[in-house]
Amino acid sequence: MQFLATAAFGMEGLAAGELRRLGYDSTAVNGGALFEGTFEDAMRANLYLRTADRVLLVIGTFEATTFESLFDQVAALPWEQYLTKDCRFPVSGNCARSQLMSVSDCQSITKKAIVRRLQDKYHINWFPESGPTVPISVTLHANQARLTIDTSGSALNRRGYRTWNGEAPLRETLAAALVDLSPWRPGMPLCDPFCGTGTLLIEAAFKMSHRAPGLTRTFALEAFPGVARGALDALRDEAKAAFDPSLIHDISGSDIDPEAILLAKKHIVQAGLGGHIQVSVRDMRNCSMESPTGVFLCNPPYGERLSDRKACESLYRDLGTMFARHPGWSLSAISSHPQFERCIGRRASKKRRFYNGRLECEFMTFQPKNR
Repeated sequence: MQFLATAAFGMEGLAAGELRRLGYDSTAVNGGALFEGTFEDAMRANLYLRTADRVLLVIGTFEATTFESLFDQVAALPWEQYLTKDCRFPVSGNCARSQLMSVSDCQSITKKAIVRRLQDKYHINWFPESGPTVPISVTLHANQARLTIDTSGSALNRRGYRTWNGEAPLRETLAAALVDLSPWRPGMPLCDPFCGTGTLLIEAAFKMSHRAPGLTRTFALEAFPGVARGALDALRDEAKAAFDPSLIHDISGSDIDPEAILLAKKHIVQAGLGGHIQVSVRDMRNCSMESPTGVFLCNPPYGERLSDRKACESLYRDLGTMFARHPGWSLSAISSHPQFERCIGRRASKKRRFYNGRLECEFMTFQPKNR
């Protein structure tokens, strides 16, 4: 079977790289990374992928410029291989730059076409939809339709540890991407001087401790008909055995907001990392690290409102001063502010563009001054 691990703009290559490290021949495409395998492979991807949003089973792709064509081609797909007589199969949709732009109509036609296919195969007219749920999606982009089954359920950034959000939370999948793209590697000291509710620190600790991000959550495919539950349970047991929080060291963070630090501590405990990440209330300007080398990784305020911009520029200048006090340390930061480098007082050695929510941002890395 072919699967698509969906990923946000700029993160498709990271998702493909993760899949290759898991042992799959993966290709990055617009919107994600393709790979082939079984439902057990989809389970492994759901458990371990850090930067992907969902794992979708691709049932078919084709051109559709009329509703009649959409109906006929959806009905021609082998839905009976995945849906039993009692399956509940809600259909979601998305349309962009296509002749068929009514999402509700595309959803309705897709549902009717699937029902027609199942009626012909099962020789029944009524489907109670009282059994397991198999979420289906129809996506049209530039007149190309893609029919998929969602094996993930809720999005993969829902790791289960973040039940409270502070101001401007960083999505877990983006945080994992920033950890991977920063100069930090397990074994090096890591500090986030704007740690907020702790997402960057937790994602780094997951990587250091070999903790599968999906370890404590469930996935839609676990309820699919015909899926070998024993094999899926074995994969989860394997992931549990690999998790070793004792490997975590030298990961710390601080924030000027006491409420944010209180939430960070709760998230750290809920992630199963209690006692392994140190966070404290501290002004970034007072940050002083004992280790001669390490990495600062942070998501500082952006100053999107004009009233906040001056304050943020002053904060960035102070961040540059703090960074200068640590000549053996690297700094990696994400910001939507166009003058971030000027305020820091240095040009970034590496840049990468991402979207943090709806904000177009740059992720910048500044090398140590003693290099």
